[in-house]
Amino acid sequence: MIQQRHVTMHDVARRAGVSVKTVSNVVNDYPFVRDSTRAKVLAAIDELGYSLNMTAKNLRQGHSNIIGLSIPDPRMPYFAELSAYVMEEARALGKHVIFNPSGVDRQTELDVLHGSFSTLTDGLIFSPLHLNTSDAADIHVDYPLVIIGEHLRLDTYDRVLTENTTGFRNATARLIELGCRRIAIIGVHEWEQDYGSSPYRLKGYRQALAAAGLPNDPALEIPAVIWYQPDGTDAVARMLDGGIRPDGIVCMNDLLAMGAMQELARRGIRVPQDVKVIGYDDSTDSQYLSPSLSSVDPNLREVARMSLELLCDRIEGRVPEEAGPNGYAEVVVPSRLVERESSAPDSLP
Repeated sequence: MIQQRHVTMHDVARRAGVSVKTVSNVVNDYPFVRDSTRAKVLAAIDELGYSLNMTAKNLRQGHSNIIGLSIPDPRMPYFAELSAYVMEEARALGKHVIFNPSGVDRQTELDVLHGSFSTLTDGLIFSPLHLNTSDAADIHVDYPLVIIGEHLRLDTYDRVLTENTTGFRNATARLIELGCRRIAIIGVHEWEQDYGSSPYRLKGYRQALAAAGLPNDPALEIPAVIWYQPDGTDAVARMLDGGIRPDGIVCMNDLLAMGAMQELARRGIRVPQDVKVIGYDDSTDSQYLSPSLSSVDPNLREVARMSLELLCDRIEGRVPEEAGPNGYAEVVVPSRLVERESSAPDSLP
């Protein structure tokens, strides 16, 4: 897809019929510009959608050593831990991090990319939830950008991917190895859309069932649009009230798994004796539950480290060692399954 060219100060000057110096004076709010000239320049800026790129200014004058980080929801353990690791790794590099959540909607994510937030930093680590590859023309930026996640597959930016599909395939396959044959998945989105990690994790679940020769029963794919504990509780309640009784459950994240296990316990269904449960994120709290929660560890520290490494290379004008033939890097960070009590093997008689 052909990407839109970034609007420059020269474009604004041509549209307004003034010099580039005059445009610079206007955007820097110098007081001696005539009101009529200022009005023409501001009208051209508004018409063309121009925004002053302070990052380019910093590159000319010396770096600010400030990294931008934008994630969907800092209340989620996954994103909270990712943020903590980014800040920790950045501090070791002598960098500071400023943070802007982006998870409200698509327009908010675009505002993060093109608004004032991006002008305050040397570069941005961006983990979108709503934007996808079809939005490529609206995403184009001219500052260092590293994208975290699979669903925004643009080959003109460096990207760091987690193993959502592989991790969920391994978790489901492990339940099958442990003897589970009716495995439910909680956290499915009801619409067919490339939105967040849900479709990739669902794909891994289905792959594991197919590899084991087990049927893909749509009744076992339990929706939960929001992934907090109450949503896991509600999903299990709906499932059980509908007469669906699995012997294994994989949850899209640990919060859903926590809520699911609470509802199972309330109904007298034992974990892991009656149903085995695996979450995703390997959040800190997962090991302190009773029973402790088995979970997929996406290795967020490595995600943070690689994202910063790629971004710092771009800020310093270097092409990352991991870059492919197109000049940009795509790094896949491997996951691992951490097994705890919630998926423990059945005791031998």
